[in-house]
Amino acid sequence: MPARKIRWYVKAQLGVLLLPAGLCLFAEAAIRKGIQLWGSLAAASSDRLSAVPDAGPWFWYGMLGLILINAGVGLMIESGLRRGYPDQG
Repeated sequence: MPARKIRWYVKAQLGVLLLPAGLCLFAEAAIRKGIQLWGSLAAASSDRLSAVPDAGPWFWYGMLGLILINAGVGLMIESGLRRGYPDQG
């Protein structure tokens, strides 16, 4: 198999894998932000719900998720729409 076909296949598959990974990280960031917001609201209203866990670095999860989403979409578009499968034109 020529190197051009292998390179095309790796780019296409990497794009297909990066998109859902980015979506998962972005959803994780949204969940962590929600937990943090819920914890601050619960702490302000009463002291009964003070056992809310720390949400962690939601901003960096979201940033990495957006980077992965854009990289995955870009790789899929670049490998599929612009050139298609090698030797088809």
